[in-house]
Amino acid sequence: MEKHNLTVLSKFILMGITDHPELQLPLFGMFLLIYMISVVGNLGMVILTKVDSRLQTPMYFFLRHLSFTDLGYSTTIGPKMLESFVVAENTISYYLCATQGAFYIVFIISEFFILSAMSYDRYVAICHPLLYTIMMSQRVCCVLVSIPYFYSIFLSLFTTVKIFNLSFCGYNIIKHFYCDSLSLLPLLCSNTYDIELIILLFSAFNLISSLLIVLVSYLLILVAIFRMNSSGGRQKALSTCGSHLTVITVFYGTLLFMYMQPKYSHSFDTDKVTSIFYTLIIPMLNPLIYSLRNKDVKYALHKLWEKICSMFS
Repeated sequence: MEKHNLTVLSKFILMGITDHPELQLPLFGMFLLIYMISVVGNLGMVILTKVDSRLQTPMYFFLRHLSFTDLGYSTTIGPKMLESFVVAENTISYYLCATQGAFYIVFIISEFFILSAMSYDRYVAICHPLLYTIMMSQRVCCVLVSIPYFYSIFLSLFTTVKIFNLSFCGYNIIKHFYCDSLSLLPLLCSNTYDIELIILLFSAFNLISSLLIVLVSYLLILVAIFRMNSSGGRQKALSTCGSHLTVITVFYGTLLFMYMQPKYSHSFDTDKVTSIFYTLIIPMLNPLIYSLRNKDVKYALHKLWEKICSMFS
């Protein structure tokens, strides 16, 4: 019976962002612009931090991977969402749905712990400046990035295989604009208690553990800053954390808003707006925040622009 259901259910229907025809074209234009800015910004940041000699430090190493994950999950969601505005029926194949969900989990979980690693990097830079090159060696940085990738790939495969090995009923409408694990659970005929518990436990662990690392790191940073005698030193220390603080405030603030809503005020439309924010808006904002607030990035962008202009002049 299970095999039969899996074979018959060859595609899903995504509800998309809106069912109002008059909003389709304006929303398509707006989200296309947002997605293009996100791709250009994050891809540019990946290239810039790779080729510019001034940006070969641990901080920019983590920034490169942050931009990579932003680019990854916005591209996993963005193109299919844009397609929903121009097609009559917004469908996604069974296997493409599984692939989209799996890649989304990989990139979003990786972002959690890369942001934590960036917090730890700032802690070492401010609290242990003399030991910075030793504590944040290239090997340590690679480990701090590799572990989140391997962990997120394992969790993604485990969750996706677990869900798609269960039996789906004939009802195939996903109440979301992408293949989210929680949105697929109501479509299952099988008992979903185990997989719901797994998703809940891992989601809580990912959010709480990564946020705890961020909070402890910045608590120690604040203690170190208050102990500084020089106001110039305090200002310099705060400026090195400014961009990252802005990014984590927006990222974790959005997620906490979504997960901590009371059940009586929880709605599908609110979930969609929040999901749009952290799947498309945040990936667009992150490179802008780092490029606008960071002198090294602005200088590298200026030098790269001069090289490009000289090539065509």
